[in-house]
Amino acid sequence: MVSFGAEVCPECGGELRFFDKVRRIYWTKRKITKRIGIRRFKCTKCKKIHREIPDYILPHKRYESEIIFGVLEGFITPETLGFEDHPCETTMIRWKSQNKQFLL
Repeated sequence: MVSFGAEVCPECGGELRFFDKVRRIYWTKRKITKRIGIRRFKCTKCKKIHREIPDYILPHKRYESEIIFGVLEGFITPETLGFEDHPCETTMIRWKSQNKQFLL
């Protein structure tokens, strides 16, 4: 994963070049499904591929970051209007147990 506008490989410091684009699905409030294009870059030195992920999406998560951080900060609970059916309580508990992962 690299930030927008990154030109240097985070692994080896080599130059990143545009490789292709992939589709990514994520969920927002009220179970709205959205699709975006994620650009992928390939390092000219180590040949690794890195995705350019926007700040409103977290790696390996389906929900937008606003929802995840709302749960972690206690603003979103199973009783919160608009979130009562999404995400489920088990997912919220798992996110809280993985809290250190999100802070990195």
